[in-house]
Amino acid sequence: MKIIRFSKVTMVAAMALFAGLVAFGNMTDYGTNFVFVQHVLAMDTVFPETTIKYRAITSPLFHHLAYGVIIAAEAATAILCTVGAVQMLRETGSSAAVFNRSKVFAIAGLTLGFVVWQVGFMSIGGEWFGMWMSAQWNGVPSAFRFLLTIIAVLIYVVLPDHD
Repeated sequence: MKIIRFSKVTMVAAMALFAGLVAFGNMTDYGTNFVFVQHVLAMDTVFPETTIKYRAITSPLFHHLAYGVIIAAEAATAILCTVGAVQMLRETGSSAAVFNRSKVFAIAGLTLGFVVWQVGFMSIGGEWFGMWMSAQWNGVPSAFRFLLTIIAVLIYVVLPDHD
């Protein structure tokens, strides 16, 4: 059914928009979220008695590098999802086999987005740097909402379409 195909295209485009807005916001308002990265990596707002503070990174250069990698990954997610949505849209009238093959960039973009928010924010930021302990700089709940949305769209998109 074409409506299912258009639905998948729309959802991938929505993820492209989201990731693009996040990357754009981080580039145009660099300082606001850079402070977030600094505090998470420096671990200066985690519980005072925690024994994991040895993991802290206080190098401003590394903070900028880490933030640059985050922004690049968010932008790449947006680009891959945009290309994927366009390719899928072009093939909505094609056979199921062709349409299914057109999903490759969308799947790559959604997977990268999942990795950014699951590995980058939940695993590395949340667990390794103890971000969950910070009353002010805890991005785990937001990252969790983002990655759940992304994984739901990814699961929907990879479901095979039929003629």
